[in-house]
Order: sequence, then C-alpha cells, then structure tokens
Amino acid sequence: MSNEIPNAEALTKLTQLAAEARGGEIVHLSAPDGVKGVPSTIPALKIAGATPQLVNVQGLFEHWRTKPSAKRGVARALTLDSFIALTVRHKTGHSALFADTTWTKPGLTAVIDYHEAVNGGEPDNGKHRVAYEFPLSEEWKAWVQTNGEPFKQIDFAAFIEDRIAELTAPTPDEASFYEDLFATRIATPAELVTLSRGLQVNVDSRVKNASVLQTGAAQIVFEEEHRDANGNVLKVPGLFMLAVAPFFMGEKARIPVRLRYRVSGGSILWFYQIYRPDLAVTQRVREDLPRAAEQTELPAFEAAPEMSA
Repeated sequence: MSNEIPNAEALTKLTQLAAEARGGEIVHLSAPDGVKGVPSTIPALKIAGATPQLVNVQGLFEHWRTKPSAKRGVARALTLDSFIALTVRHKTGHSALFADTTWTKPGLTAVIDYHEAVNGGEPDNGKHRVAYEFPLSEEWKAWVQTNGEPFKQIDFAAFIEDRIAELTAPTPDEASFYEDLFATRIATPAELVTLSRGLQVNVDSRVKNASVLQTGAAQIVFEEEHRDANGNVLKVPGLFMLAVAPFFMGEKARIPVRLRYRVSGGSILWFYQIYRPDLAVTQRVREDLPRAAEQTELPAFEAAPEMSA
C-alpha cells in the first residue's frame, strides 16, 4: 500500500463526496423552559449532507393516524336528559355549563375541555362541547316571527283567522291587571273573530275616521266607494291574550299581546306586540339550568364561553 499523501485536489474531491453523502436519523428536540401548550419534546428528521437540515415528520405520522389527537366537535342533544347524560359521559374536572337565556334562541352548552378551574390554571382549547337548543314550538315561532311587523289589512285578517285557536279569554284577574296597566280594553277570542271578519269585509274600503274611545279601544269607520258619507264602524280592542306553549310539547303560557294599527292615506296597516315574550322563555332556561348543574355536578353560568367552537 502506498503511503503517498493525497494532493490538494484529491482532498477537495473527497471532502465534497463526503458532504454529498446524505444520511438521516430521527432526533428529539426539547422545548425551551417555560413554553406552555406544546409537548416537552417533538420528533424531527435530521438529514446530513452539504446542507444539513431538520424536517418535520408530523405529516408522515398523520397519514397513519387511527385516532384523533384530541376530542373536538359539538354533540347536539335533542332532549335535556340526553344533554345531561352526554355531559356526564365526557366531563372532566374542569368542564363547565353555559346557559344562553336569549329568548329567541335559548340553549345550554357544556364545554368539556374548559380552562382549569384553579386561579392561574392551565388554559384549554374549548373545542369539545355538548349543546342543547331548547325546541321552540312552531306556534310560538309563528307569533314571534311577525311580532311588531306591519300587516296589510287582508293579510292581518287571515293571520288572526288562522291562529284563533291559540287565543284565550282573560281571567278576571288578568283583565283587571292588564287593562289597568295598558289603559285599554282586553278582548275575548270571540271579539277577535268578529274583528277578523270585519276586516275581511272592509278590506277594499278606505278609512274614513279612527278614534280612541274612553275604554282605550279604538273605533274605526270605513267608507265604501258606493256609499256617500256612510261607513261601517269596527271596534278594535287594544289588547288580547295569547295562550301558546313556547316549547315543543311544553306547557302553555298566557301572554298579553297589544294590538295596534297605523292609518296612512286612507289605508291601514296592522301590527301586534307581544308583551315581554322573554319572561316565559327565560324562566324555563333558569329552571332547567340548576337541574343540569346538579345532575352533572358541574359549575353553571348564564354566559357564553370566551372561545368559539
């Protein structure tokens, strides 16, 4: 074997070949002290060669994943009992209940992976949830949908006729209380039927005069084209009682409704206003929230979680 020392050109070539020889190994990188919310170590592929580099291997492992890395998503319960059962099934020591008492869309939400309960505790993602939307009845939604919206006379007459079964006569106590409160007369369902039919008869008539009586009710005089100065008088109560269940298959609530109108250019627009519709809905949520909190053994809040689902 020759002991001759390689020349400079040969050494350069050998160095280049060695540098180009690529090899790799899995290494584990440690997170710096004090960094929260990340693993203490992560795997990486260390590649040698002329330009050494670290390659993220997470995508390679994700391709072979058979289970998710964390629980995420929203389970939507159809009953309160199912909401409670699902929450108990998944809850942790830091889970929490949140109640939305908004009367148009009431609901309960259990955030399973909520922040640690202790002061200064570790944060969590809040991405695993159980939700229960209180099932509002179709009758209730129909009244709420057009609450405060103007109706043409023919449309309002048809609306009253279609929903007459959801009205009720006031009790003596209700009549006394609400008539004093609103300074108007409260109608019976029979009077509303008369009103509805009177509106249908006068649908093509112009309004001659509209005045408020001492009872608080209104008196509207219609003038038909084929009559001179004569018209039909229609008495309009200022209030009526609604008897409808806000929730599907729930108990009926008795709620006063104000009846109003607006005359413009001889024509008339009608609208109604439900008095405090939030009371019946909010009361139900506040009754069910303590039950859910007791049976799940979790803290409950009338609030919304700070992180989005």
